[in-house]
Amino acid sequence: MNEFKRAKETYDNIPIPDELAQRVQTGIRQGKARSRNRRNRTVRRWIASAACFGALLAGLNLSPAMASAAASVPVLGGLFQVLTFVDYDKTEDGIHYSVSAPELEADGVLAEKVNAAIQEKMDQHLSKAQQDWNEYRDAFFATGGTEEEWNGREMDVIIDYEVKSQTGEQVSFVVSFSEGWVSSYEERYYYNLNLAQNRELTLQDFLGEDWVTVCNAAIRQQIDESAQADGTTMFFAPDEGGFTTVDETTSFYVREDGAVVVCFPKYSIAAGAAGNLEFVVQTAGK
Repeated sequence: MNEFKRAKETYDNIPIPDELAQRVQTGIRQGKARSRNRRNRTVRRWIASAACFGALLAGLNLSPAMASAAASVPVLGGLFQVLTFVDYDKTEDGIHYSVSAPELEADGVLAEKVNAAIQEKMDQHLSKAQQDWNEYRDAFFATGGTEEEWNGREMDVIIDYEVKSQTGEQVSFVVSFSEGWVSSYEERYYYNLNLAQNRELTLQDFLGEDWVTVCNAAIRQQIDESAQADGTTMFFAPDEGGFTTVDETTSFYVREDGAVVVCFPKYSIAAGAAGNLEFVVQTAGK
């Protein structure tokens, strides 16, 4: 196992070849050029995505049927739509890709900004997954692993999203990026948007001027209530990296019933067994 760790550290220090970076940048430039025509944005964003995937995954060869605008979420008044602009499930060279990514179809710079951010995160996630898999495979064989032992190994790469709530003007959704194999990790990005006002929503918009105090009180109460009868808890103490306060960077989403849910990633304020943490701060009508 020590040999494996040393080999992994060696490969972690290997720089990404310039050729790969050039190919990624070329794909991104091509994708941006294709997405200028807004009337065909959904199709053209898929082409941009496929161009990037081709550079990053060396032959994934997505088909239009696999990466189509497969679903849409109707919204009151037709102000905007949340479309599934990439949707496919495929295994390639030991990596199982399960990808379902959203796109906002709406007027204004906010939708364009959010779509570009999601596209960038998706490209980065797929590139990192391929690099992680290559490094793990190289380290495996460098430490004496055989082809027979390697066969059957597989890594899961997952991109998914969930619309938490929507009205005629607002939408709240989360996009998750995860990777599972020898180790695993997950990143979640939360989007709370007012498409009529063309702006991102904040906790203050829902909880008022005293939003920090309101959030902190609700979170601390729920942390205290989670303790066992003997006082043990999975949450870290404040002086050990545990919860202290919310701020402008704190993630949240809004449920269909109007409840505001504040979110913290795994390991951030509690032991890993606690998973991703969510605290209900406000319920509609209260």
